[in-house]
Amino acid sequence: MTGETAGDGTAVLVLEDGRIFRGEPYGAVGESLGEAVFTTGMTGYQETLTDPSYHRQIVLQTAPQIGNTGWNGEDDESARIQVAGYVVRDPARTPSNWRATGSLGDALRAQGVVGVAGIDTRAAVRHLREHGAMRAGVFSGPSLAGGVSDDVLVDRVRQSPPMEGADLYGAVTTAEPYIVPAVGERRFVVAALDVGIKYNTPRMLAARGVEVHVLPADTPIEKIDELRPDGFFLANGPGDPATADGPVALTKQVLERRIPLFGICFGNQILGRALGRGTYKLRYGHRGINIPVIEHATGRVAITSQNHGFAVQGDAGERFRTPYGSAVITHTCPNDGCVEGLAGEDFPAFSVQYHPEAAAGPHDAADLFDRFVQLMVDNPVGYAGAAGIPLPGATVPDAAQQPDIAQPEPARPDLPQHVPSPPSVEDAETSALPVQAPSPASGEPETSALPVVPRSGPGEPDPLDPLTAPFSDVEDSIGRREPQAEVRPEPQADPPPDTRRSGPVSDRPWPPPAGSGPSSDVESGEEGR
Repeated sequence: MTGETAGDGTAVLVLEDGRIFRGEPYGAVGESLGEAVFTTGMTGYQETLTDPSYHRQIVLQTAPQIGNTGWNGEDDESARIQVAGYVVRDPARTPSNWRATGSLGDALRAQGVVGVAGIDTRAAVRHLREHGAMRAGVFSGPSLAGGVSDDVLVDRVRQSPPMEGADLYGAVTTAEPYIVPAVGERRFVVAALDVGIKYNTPRMLAARGVEVHVLPADTPIEKIDELRPDGFFLANGPGDPATADGPVALTKQVLERRIPLFGICFGNQILGRALGRGTYKLRYGHRGINIPVIEHATGRVAITSQNHGFAVQGDAGERFRTPYGSAVITHTCPNDGCVEGLAGEDFPAFSVQYHPEAAAGPHDAADLFDRFVQLMVDNPVGYAGAAGIPLPGATVPDAAQQPDIAQPEPARPDLPQHVPSPPSVEDAETSALPVQAPSPASGEPETSALPVVPRSGPGEPDPLDPLTAPFSDVEDSIGRREPQAEVRPEPQADPPPDTRRSGPVSDRPWPPPAGSGPSSDVESGEEGR
């Protein structure tokens, strides 16, 4: 390899196999190393950049123009930009959006994220698609001062650690527990293990009456026992799931207690390993907001938001035994057959490889949060439930010997009541399912305060079914906009018959054969020439 790169307004993307792309600096200048990956999302770059699952990755955008809507204070999915580097084709010169508080380039510079612009991202993405995600580096400014040979830059990249075997979730977890309160009446309490959780996930749960206790990744089972949650949530996160020994061990203990469990993304891989499945690294991963997933029990296809480079081993519909009962592979990706979901058949746990909270992305899978709520309804433990499964070492008194009086709700652990900025539950999507949970005092079911959308009658289209209802009705039913009055067009007289042809429109050839046009000068447009 020959050549060198000067530091005068030049930036380079260097791949470990020796391929080099030259452009110009974008964002901060300097040197950054990580794994080069690409994402196919055409929108949602702010959510992508702040997603903790992208920690220590250099992200290439397949969309050619990035930054049109600038940067705002509302769309972050964590406290900072998480990517190691950023590569774009054509950054917007001036942002244009009413919510923008600055430009994307300003945000990258302020947070020290090294980027490169002006390269042929299409060629770079094709290279990664053919050769797989690989180690890479972005270099500009001082790292190129005085002229640096290409061989030196490639050597720097090859000396960086690979993603396989990378233990990264500890770098993005919360240092202290915090609580995201339920919207309205609290129906359930969920312990969420933060291995890289996004802000929108607790918001989606809170909108369904769930109080979310976000816990550090190294939380021991004793803390879960003290909290006595109604459910346990495994979040998304970065790195190789083979290194997540602590979260896997905790998940096994949660499964032993039969606490209802829901996992997404990295959480799907953690659950898979807890159930005895292996994991492996994908060639270039799934990253984007338009990735299809098949749910095999129903045949339903959802378009999903994804960001993962590892997957669980298994085949579509495969059933397997675990220490906790029978489990099944519930979802796969039709693009490559990758496992996209797991579920226990006789124990309360399920997970998906994608992001039902979206942010950014489609909302096809938002109903999975409702399924989690229903799982807690059907398997009561902890606060709202009857504690049907005792904690290890606990004694269960004879119910006949207990006085028939209401028992006070157990005291919750003294956790700081704060929500990391900027989570706001007001804009979260509300549940369309009625939720019932026993009252802590009486044990009788109590109707949830969450809004319930009336279902359709026999023979009528279901207003919540996107396959049968107009899209506007689906929007209205989930409160995305106010119902609009139906506007009917004024009746008009039938148009005069077309005497130039006979038969239905579909029978008329287009373009018409040569020589078959109108014969008169008026019809052919010759009049007045």
